[in-house]
Amino acid sequence: MNIVSIADAKARLSAYIRESKETGPVIITRNGRPAAILLPVLDEDDIERLLLAYNPKFRQLIEAAEQRIEETGGIPHEEFWQSVEEMGVSSS
Repeated sequence: MNIVSIADAKARLSAYIRESKETGPVIITRNGRPAAILLPVLDEDDIERLLLAYNPKFRQLIEAAEQRIEETGGIPHEEFWQSVEEMGVSSS
């Protein structure tokens, strides 16, 4: 992992993309504070996982499912994915 300023990231973006694949995420800072993370994409599943992780509807669905698991033992796998489709949640 490397920590770089925005100015440095702009100047050497290609190098940091390559580096992220070799050493992991590159933290980009603004005024010395973390502002962004440059992550390597190892396969298409990485993109989908990242987009879903930051999708507010999907997070709400996961939180509701976790609560339901605690209270009732959860729902079947197929019912979960049906709920995802019905909510219009996607990775894009």
